[in-house]
Amino acid sequence: MVRYSARGCGKKQEFVNSYKFRVNANGKSVDIWLIYRCKKCKHSKNLTIYERTHPGRIPTELFECFMNNDMETAMEYGRNIDFLKKNNAEFK
Repeated sequence: MVRYSARGCGKKQEFVNSYKFRVNANGKSVDIWLIYRCKKCKHSKNLTIYERTHPGRIPTELFECFMNNDMETAMEYGRNIDFLKKNNAEFK
């Protein structure tokens, strides 16, 4: 479990992996996030995987996993301590 400030709760709460990705394309770049949700209020927190990246720089198979909300890929990112630290997670 990781902890973040939840706007809905007004204090730091436990957030859990939703196993869903958000992919946003804008012109020639793409942003990809892994979505975490507050256990109490269900407020979402997007953890950055790729930011303003050309889609061709992301391996095709991995990009497809993001587009299809591949649970195994989401679990891999959710267990990656470096990824979580990069997204300012506090650990319980």
